[in-house]
Amino acid sequence: MPRHPAYLRPGMAVPFVKMHGLGNDFLVFDARGGEIPLVPDTIRRLADRRLGVGCDQLFRLEPSHRADLFLRIWNPDGSEAAACGNGTRCIAALTGAKRIETAAGVLEVIGGDGHQVVMGQPDFAWKAVPLAYPMPTDPMPLAWGMLEHPFALSMGNPHAVFFVEDVAAVPLEEIGPEIERDPVFPERVNVGVAQVAGRDRIRLRVWERGAGLTPACGSGACAAFAAARRQGLVDEAVTVSLPGGDLAIAERDDGQILMGGPVALSFRGEVEL
Repeated sequence: MPRHPAYLRPGMAVPFVKMHGLGNDFLVFDARGGEIPLVPDTIRRLADRRLGVGCDQLFRLEPSHRADLFLRIWNPDGSEAAACGNGTRCIAALTGAKRIETAAGVLEVIGGDGHQVVMGQPDFAWKAVPLAYPMPTDPMPLAWGMLEHPFALSMGNPHAVFFVEDVAAVPLEEIGPEIERDPVFPERVNVGVAQVAGRDRIRLRVWERGAGLTPACGSGACAAFAAARRQGLVDEAVTVSLPGGDLAIAERDDGQILMGGPVALSFRGEVEL
């Protein structure tokens, strides 16, 4: 993708790329050749679907001493996120990077097309999620209305996965914000409702931290798979069906979780920051 000039002048247009994985969409700015000033007010404006370009997350590519590049991630509300599974696949496909550093660590890309990423091992420790105080995480002894006993874990970012009989029957747009901001989750949380449809299939909907209802969530799909595996409900490879489409999730012998699926480039453009 084109990189911006090393020195930005007021009013100078900065190039960006918009991509998506199953409708989970991202704005990408390449700052490997020079700084791009992205502050919360600017991020919120760019992410707004009426007043800006619109996205679920905004990315800035930066130099890395540990990997091919560093992927910095912001939510639409201007808060910073540590990991984004679908976004990592998009960046791998866009740049050809084989190792991508995030705030959650270095992620490895498998294959030549950049569509499969090693997402790491799930961590169910209460401090890793994190939770505000010690308690069991598999499941948690808590409930919010019709949703109860979630599995809490970290996939580089915090997730609470509720297993339900019918994901379509859950008013996630109503209860998701309450759970996301519950004080038990000091860094807020991604809220997933999962329905095990067979040994090889999970249906999933996600209320994403800082973004709201999303067509797809890669780390959320990994979290739902990990929680289902912990209960012995699914085999080592499954299809996770989200509103935006399907992701292929599998567990390696070393416990690392693989995620694969389609990515697409929506368009390229320029914007004044």
